[in-house]
Amino acid sequence: MPRRHEAIDENTFRSKTVTEAAHSFEPTEHPHRRRNALTGDWVLVSPHRTKRPWQGQVEKAAVEKLPAYDPKCYLCPGNARAGGNQNPAYTSTFVFDNDFAALLPDGPRGPVRLPHPAHDDLFVTEAETGTCRVLCFSPRHDLTLAEMDVAAIRCVVDVWASQIEELGARESINYVQVFENRGAIMGSSNPHPHGQIWANYTVPLVPAKEDVQQQAYYAAHGTPLLVDYLAAESAAGDRIVIENEHWVVLVPYWAVWPFEVMLLPRRHVAALPDLTGSEREGLASILKRITTRYDNLFETSFPYSMGWHGQPTDGLDHSYWQLHAHFYPPLLRSATVKKFMVGYEMLGMPQRDITAEQAASRLREMSERHYKEIKEKIDN
Repeated sequence: MPRRHEAIDENTFRSKTVTEAAHSFEPTEHPHRRRNALTGDWVLVSPHRTKRPWQGQVEKAAVEKLPAYDPKCYLCPGNARAGGNQNPAYTSTFVFDNDFAALLPDGPRGPVRLPHPAHDDLFVTEAETGTCRVLCFSPRHDLTLAEMDVAAIRCVVDVWASQIEELGARESINYVQVFENRGAIMGSSNPHPHGQIWANYTVPLVPAKEDVQQQAYYAAHGTPLLVDYLAAESAAGDRIVIENEHWVVLVPYWAVWPFEVMLLPRRHVAALPDLTGSEREGLASILKRITTRYDNLFETSFPYSMGWHGQPTDGLDHSYWQLHAHFYPPLLRSATVKKFMVGYEMLGMPQRDITAEQAASRLREMSERHYKEIKEKIDN
């Protein structure tokens, strides 16, 4: 027989369970859920599982020493790209339209009706346009953000800002997504330091969800969600990793990936182009610091996907937005053990073992002197 459920007052139910659980709950021992205030999604935290032995896949850490220039690399200065175009002999950053772009600038956009026999609401299609670009961070083939100097990273920051400003000014562009995939296991097809810029006619799914949550919070509280969140995190302190005059790096309360971090400005600012010169300088510095700590964690070139979320460029009022960056790294226990998003996480909801507080503590312990620099000094 099917089970019968009596109506339950959710508020009464929650108040009772919260009161009863508060006396015995230990966040470092007991499974629990955490809500992502930015998206409304939930993550299951299972801290007791960190005691379980690993018997799954083990991958060898990459030890290949890259050359400063690779004649076969399609991103190095002066080389021919896969599409046949030749790169200039660039000496700093270099931006070009992706030769195999996922979006095209010309064509139809918006809802379209396809010849389905019925049920148009089950087969919804929208034509999409946009521009995809590649940003080479450095002419050096063998560097990463962690190994570049602050002045060179500042150039990357400035290009991020100028690209968002240029592309976002177009009538056909309503969102500009800046991101970097670092490492082969994160889908990077080339080790040359580079990122991408995708500019869409529509606002993509994740920033659209963040837009909804931030707007709702602002309507309810009169202050930006992430401004209040940073104030609360700064007061607590246990998830803060590093900070400087203008920026804070923290492990979000709702982090999904083992050593996920969020990068937040101290000032209320909605988009990268709005950063002051000193804020850009501080950003370059803290980017080098956090990526160096990442590399030092397992003494490997730490893979991740990172990207910036800022206000849409549709010309509407988005004063409730706060600029921020996400870093999503997959490594879990060592340079050879990574987190897999499979099974329950694909079908149910994300799950993590190490708590956000434990991850922040591990990252705080890391040196900001790169492990390669220390090894080179020892070898010499």
